[in-house]
Amino acid sequence: MAAALLHKFTMKTRVFLLVLAVFSCALAQVEESETEELQVETLVKPETCSVLSTMGDTLQVHYTGKLMDGQLIDSSLSKDPLVLVLGKRTVIAGLEQSLIGVCEGQKIKATIPSRLAYGKKGYPPTIPGDATLEFEVEVISLSPQAQWQKIINDVFPLVCFALVPTLLGLVGLYLYKKANAQKLSKKKSKDKKSKNK
Repeated sequence: MAAALLHKFTMKTRVFLLVLAVFSCALAQVEESETEELQVETLVKPETCSVLSTMGDTLQVHYTGKLMDGQLIDSSLSKDPLVLVLGKRTVIAGLEQSLIGVCEGQKIKATIPSRLAYGKKGYPPTIPGDATLEFEVEVISLSPQAQWQKIINDVFPLVCFALVPTLLGLVGLYLYKKANAQKLSKKKSKDKKSKNK
């Protein structure tokens, strides 16, 4: 009877520990996923917001970047606004992504996971590895890209994509013909030598 009771207690304990382990893993994944995704919160939005930023647009922004513990890592407030072209990758990926779909005069707060910031290595000594960053950004001005810029940005990569294989094919054809021409000239010179003998 004592053995059966001990077995029953052990079984209940096992089930309890298993449920506790599953719950702990699920809770850890929820906490981890909260910092793995880019979070953008609008702090100030102007009354009229007719033009939203898209890739290729030029923005002038003021920003303040901090670690999650509040430690300041960088700010443009005492300098001229930062000028950036969306899609040119002049700032960290998470900051650039947070600035798509904003309008002039808008102020946002972006919580940027480390994979969209400086990753596992960080940016020593200021930013440790695997650091989630928080940026407050104010869009001072927004200049949409001109139509000709849009065409170049959209069409040029496609032309290059088609041009590179074509050029490689032409180089291959040239080398093939050159190799065959050398074989023919060697064969002709062998034939001449054998006729002379």
